[in-house]
Amino acid sequence: MLIALVPEADSAGRLRKISEDGSPAGPVVETADLPAAVSSMERLHKPRWVWASTPEVYPDLLAAGVRVERCHDLTLTEGLLLAHAGRHREPRELPAAIARVLGLPPPPDAGPRKRDAQPTLFEPVPASLPGGVDPLDAVGRVFGAQQANPLFDQLRLLVAADCASWLAACEMTFHGLPWREDVHLSLLEDLLGPRTPPGVRPRKLAALADRIVAAFGGRAVNPDAPGSIVQAFAWEGIDIPSARAWVLRSLDHPAVAPLLEYKELQRLWTAHGWSWLDAWVSDGRFRPEYVVGGVVSGRWASNGGAALQIPRILRTAIRADPGHLLVAADAAQLEPRVLAALSGDQRLAEACGDDDLYAAIASDSFQGERPKAKIAMLSAMYGGTSGEAGPLLAVLRRRFPSAVGYVESAAQAGEQGRMVRSRLGRTSPTPSDAWRELTGAADDAGDSAARSRQAARNWGRFTRNFVVQASAADWTAALLAVLRTHLPPDAHLVFFQHDEVLVHCPAPAAEAACDAITSAAREATRLLFGDTQVRFPMRAVPVESYADAK
Repeated sequence: MLIALVPEADSAGRLRKISEDGSPAGPVVETADLPAAVSSMERLHKPRWVWASTPEVYPDLLAAGVRVERCHDLTLTEGLLLAHAGRHREPRELPAAIARVLGLPPPPDAGPRKRDAQPTLFEPVPASLPGGVDPLDAVGRVFGAQQANPLFDQLRLLVAADCASWLAACEMTFHGLPWREDVHLSLLEDLLGPRTPPGVRPRKLAALADRIVAAFGGRAVNPDAPGSIVQAFAWEGIDIPSARAWVLRSLDHPAVAPLLEYKELQRLWTAHGWSWLDAWVSDGRFRPEYVVGGVVSGRWASNGGAALQIPRILRTAIRADPGHLLVAADAAQLEPRVLAALSGDQRLAEACGDDDLYAAIASDSFQGERPKAKIAMLSAMYGGTSGEAGPLLAVLRRRFPSAVGYVESAAQAGEQGRMVRSRLGRTSPTPSDAWRELTGAADDAGDSAARSRQAARNWGRFTRNFVVQASAADWTAALLAVLRTHLPPDAHLVFFQHDEVLVHCPAPAAEAACDAITSAAREATRLLFGDTQVRFPMRAVPVESYADAK
């Protein structure tokens, strides 16, 4: 059963059953209590809800105690269809989608609303749509147009997986990541010293700043300003291209050690210090807003809070509630395994039988030297050729020609300005007009030709990795789609990052949660790659603190 839904202010809304072609299949139901109506229909029918945008609707349903199993997100689907047709830059929200159905110029997207400024439970779909179409009619008509799009069948599994991912993302925000404020505060004081007013360096950072100045003979240096650091080394007769950590580590100078320590602690202070704690953690929960497909490859992003960049040192603050456990799991070397399955490279598929794929490749091709195997594989997927990467990649190419050939073919497509696609149909953006103009100068001589070749190679590196990273995003989307409906009662997904999940559950349910994660990984593999020989191990472990997971 399909039910189109349009929220209205003050918890009200309108619903209507629709057919697969989006046409009405029942009368309009107007309700003053939309959450209650959705809850009743969910319980009785388990329909697929059709709405304009999951992050605009589902958080309010969750806040009212209503969870749904399936949805069709029109905005998400419109974006995937447009991208598949090479139209990444076109607007995709409901007003633009219905305008395309009507043959009218699509208006620009309004962008996400700020939920903290929301005065009522639901914020309605814009009442004024192109052509004066009623919002509920627009939902049905856009759904029908998407189903009728010749590209839709190619993207059906991707649409279902990403729509489920949006449900999971909203649920993760709602449940929140367990976060011990007292542990976080203790860590900050140990590492930085007592709390200081905003803009005032904590005691340990101030001491390190003084050591840096002393190391440069008392010259004034601002360790927060890269240009000041570069200039300070120039005074010492040392020319460096930047103040990045990897550049500093190559130097032999007394300022290097305090500079590196300062950089690490300063990042903690500004990104996850006291102000961050005040803004993002309340009632023992960290509740970031995730953005499904926020990166062009399909990877997630987050709106504030640096949810996907939690420092390892702070993982000790992520602790289960009393009587509960965290179940942590990550897919071992996901992207190389995805490449093995994509390329059909038999030898690499056999190496994937090992839980440590890099160790298996090292044993096969690099005399057991795991670091060399890792460098070679990363070079294949990311296009690295400098230093020892080139010779190691040459070895990998001889041993695993189908796998390396797969990404090199994607790189060649990118250099020629062509699109590439993931396993489920995510599509790389087309290069800009400026890129095409620049690369069109390849037959010229001198600097112009060099810039042209460099631009082509850069885009080729992007498409080389896109086919792997985007297919890995497909796999994790399928994983989340399966997992969120197969967890034991009172077990909740509370964190996801690229290839890693955290489930918070009552301690007696931990074993069942581990089994659910393992089976979801198997099902995701089957959905994407069928009866593949490639193993995608996902070891799940119950822990009290996220820091104990690895």
